[in-house]
Amino acid sequence: MVCGLIRPLILFGDVIKSQYKPALRARGGHTMISVFDIEKLREILKDFYEISRIRITVFDETFNELVSYPTNVAPYCEVIRGSMQGLEACLSCDRRACEVARTKRTTHIYRCHAGLTEAVTPLYVGDVLVGYLLFGHVFSYPNYAEGLAAISRLTAALPVDRLKLQEALKKAVPNEEHYVHSAAHILHAVASYLILERMAILKEDLLAVRLDAYLSAHFTERLNAADLAQALEIGKTQLYELSHKLYGKGTAARVRELRMEKAKQLLRDQQELPLAEIAGQCGYDDYNYFFTVFSREVRCTPSAWRKGQDA
Repeated sequence: MVCGLIRPLILFGDVIKSQYKPALRARGGHTMISVFDIEKLREILKDFYEISRIRITVFDETFNELVSYPTNVAPYCEVIRGSMQGLEACLSCDRRACEVARTKRTTHIYRCHAGLTEAVTPLYVGDVLVGYLLFGHVFSYPNYAEGLAAISRLTAALPVDRLKLQEALKKAVPNEEHYVHSAAHILHAVASYLILERMAILKEDLLAVRLDAYLSAHFTERLNAADLAQALEIGKTQLYELSHKLYGKGTAARVRELRMEKAKQLLRDQQELPLAEIAGQCGYDDYNYFFTVFSREVRCTPSAWRKGQDA
């Protein structure tokens, strides 16, 4: 029983998921994001539902719901999720199931916390997890009475309207175990089809790539947040957030890191190059300041580091 909120950013007909928490990944020297073709996904989910009559959902690797068919959950699930406690129990159950599927790297069939049968399969593009495909709300009991007894027992601690739950369960269509397993096999095939048809792909995060390229090209120059934000045509707050998502640190710390890497390269490869000139090539006009920064960041002086390379 999946519930989530996503505010997608539309780009050339695709949806870049999780606008507030983009999935930045380093892969082959590039920063990647997961991109889903929502319209095509909705069509294939509808086809799955028309065949199986089981609700199916796609959500990303951080459990944000992207698209489902049909949109509404089953009536008995609505009753169970009618309270915050019930909703949280559903979301927690989804996350645990996804973790199992991720660990197994295959389809996981299970009874949810409320006694309904569900299945989830992970979506991998190559070796990168980009999301999950889940079907749920399946009433897999021999009859109404047995299902009601099991579901009532499992939801006893939740503030559920018992009369509404009973009425909703009367409308449920029982499905046998072999039917669920067959549907799970189709779910796995659909997951493979989504990747094959490029409905879920990895793309370069252009803004992150631009930031990384700009810093790599200009780190020896005088840089500040205002200049960087202007060069990338974004605000300073967005620059700060992007830098921390990409590097785990601010742009100033990243520039220092790049400068120290260059300094160590020059100290190692050009043994006769004066330290003052190395400082200049790394963007420091003041050798004393370079000496201070290098000693703090590397935990030894430039001369000591150079000598250590000869040892």
